[in-house]
Amino acid sequence: MYEDFHVADRWTGEDLHCRWKANMVAIATRHADAVDVRFDVNDRPMWIALPCTAWVEQKERRGKVITDQLAAQIAGRYLKQMVEEGYDTQREVYTMTVPEVLEHLDAVVSEAKAQGSMPPLPVGI
Repeated sequence: MYEDFHVADRWTGEDLHCRWKANMVAIATRHADAVDVRFDVNDRPMWIALPCTAWVEQKERRGKVITDQLAAQIAGRYLKQMVEEGYDTQREVYTMTVPEVLEHLDAVVSEAKAQGSMPPLPVGI
């Protein structure tokens, strides 16, 4: 779904190839209470930061956890939406809010159910 996709830039019409690369706990790298999800957008790094409190909120509201696979899908869906809305191409990091994470999580889960399963993340890229 959102681990490897193409989307057209709203302003230029340029085809952007977005590929998931990694999930990284940002506490160690930039002292932030977040999980950073890295994508390459036409071979340029783009990071989507998901606040760790979203994991707590999801556990409280549904009794389920956000897996690495699900975090990558949430971030990819958010990235796709940002491109379609005309995101600032000079920014390298976007930070999601907890409500945004939960909104995209619900949408990703619905899409996965409609498709029959969550796609696996690529290994060894």
